[in-house]
Amino acid sequence: MKQSDGSFGDRLHHDVPSWVDPGAIFHIRIRCHKENALPLTDSRLAKALLESVRFYQTHQVWHSTVFLLMPDHLHALLSFQRDKNMSRIIGEWKHFHAAKNGVRWQENYFDHRLRGEGQVEFKYHYILNNPVAKGLCTIPEDWPWKLL
Repeated sequence: MKQSDGSFGDRLHHDVPSWVDPGAIFHIRIRCHKENALPLTDSRLAKALLESVRFYQTHQVWHSTVFLLMPDHLHALLSFQRDKNMSRIIGEWKHFHAAKNGVRWQENYFDHRLRGEGQVEFKYHYILNNPVAKGLCTIPEDWPWKLL
């Protein structure tokens, strides 16, 4: 990975700033590498991914409002403890599934802090409707690869 020399644009920074309220919700999108062998919605892989989301939730690594798998990417609304590094948590989660399940992820990920209940509600419905918009199911309730 390229090291930053401090100039703008060298590296994405995913740290939660100290001034962000505890429990702030982030929209996270993680994409697979184009050469990933299995879709994330493969039954065995999807079950393993979602089980690890539950594990992280149970062990208070993150709080998941919604976590939804698509064939080549995932969307989540996640909260992190302020004293924990979001990049490290997501990086370790990706590394675990790369090693254990052979998932090839794209480097890095997208995150956006949601400000206000209106943004949270909008992104929540956007995420749930993603499989419908892609023609993978007819209503969000039919999509099996999500945790609410």
